[in-house]
Amino acid sequence: MSKQKRFLLNEDELPRQWYNIQADMINKPLPLLNPATREPLTAEDLSHIFANECAKQELDTEHAWIDIPEEVLRRYSYYRSTPLVRAYALEEALGTPAHIYFKNESVNPLGSHKLNSAIPQCYYCKQEGVKNVTTETGAGQWGAALSYAAKSFGLECAVYQVKISMLQKPYRSSIMRTFGATVTGSPSMSTRAGKDIITADPNHPGSLGTAISEAVELATTTPDCKYTLGSVMNHVSLHQSVIGLEAEKQMKMAGEYPDMIIACFGGGSNFGGLAFPFMRHQLKGEGKKIDFIAAEPESCPKLTKGKFEYDFGDTAGYTPLLPMYTLGHEFKPANIHAGGLRYHGAGTIVSQLLKDGYLRGVDIPQLESFDAGLLFARTEGIIPAPESCHAIAATIREAKKCKETGEEKVILFNLSGHGLIDMTAYDSFLNGDLV
Repeated sequence: MSKQKRFLLNEDELPRQWYNIQADMINKPLPLLNPATREPLTAEDLSHIFANECAKQELDTEHAWIDIPEEVLRRYSYYRSTPLVRAYALEEALGTPAHIYFKNESVNPLGSHKLNSAIPQCYYCKQEGVKNVTTETGAGQWGAALSYAAKSFGLECAVYQVKISMLQKPYRSSIMRTFGATVTGSPSMSTRAGKDIITADPNHPGSLGTAISEAVELATTTPDCKYTLGSVMNHVSLHQSVIGLEAEKQMKMAGEYPDMIIACFGGGSNFGGLAFPFMRHQLKGEGKKIDFIAAEPESCPKLTKGKFEYDFGDTAGYTPLLPMYTLGHEFKPANIHAGGLRYHGAGTIVSQLLKDGYLRGVDIPQLESFDAGLLFARTEGIIPAPESCHAIAATIREAKKCKETGEEKVILFNLSGHGLIDMTAYDSFLNGDLV
């Protein structure tokens, strides 16, 4: 086995196609439904909200491989591949026989994996003549990535950021504005949905559900405007599959193959991006069995305590009905610092795969997540985003089990983003003020 620490691909080794797991699923996700008629939605229906090509990708259950447009490939090549890293120092600190690897998406220009989908979504909008894009964001990684991508394609961008996250992470909204985006705290008085939410609860801290409602309303009432989003939907996981496709090749360079794949879980974009390319072999009955683990916050446990049913993706009920594990679209999550994980439901693909037993969820308390992030920072020299801390905590749990059993398992997790703009959260933790 190689003793290297970092593994990178050459430009000619980068994926030229995205992987669409829907094509290989034995049980396809149930259809999205029109809430008024309860009839399955078509790509034409979805294109009133999303870019036409994204709407087609959302419902594509036939094509396992979808070509990445040349312009998107060119922009990917500016920062991809991202490193696969062997966490030797973390292993040593834990005294574990486990081999721990992480895919370091924090080196992307905007500090997280989100740019992988922001670029193609803005590209497709530009191709069909759209002039404005709008979205929601929690902690702000997605909002920052979309703001940059929109500006690079000459699009105007409006972001609704969850109000509590905006207060916790003020510099993320500054980043969005630096790239020319308009940023509004959600819920706001600028939309009908926001006004209704504030009227019902004047002190509502906001959630991804409230921000989605406002962004969708803006998109459907503004000419030449499309809604974009950074997680939950199938086309987002499709774009993120570049993470796992690279990781497969890089694990081969390392001379190993994962026994476990772990990622934090909000709506499913970075989990699916890393896991789905590996999971395709399981769906086909090929290769070594992998334990796929989605690490969610204990305060928002849709995978472990949610109910599988049709539900809205937003608080106001503007979205289609999605078949998913959900805590209910009116669920108000606690004000944890992992703003990207404060979402009431799981994406339809992950929900079906969980239902079929291909993955499992674990709940991580906030203090345990920051303990794990601190250990990772002190050993590997990277301060992780609060969201990524959940994946690190789940990895540490499994590595400690290996120490107890003496098993030399290979664990791969996704470091979905850095925490350099989340230092107020670390300050609270270090000062003993975090609960």
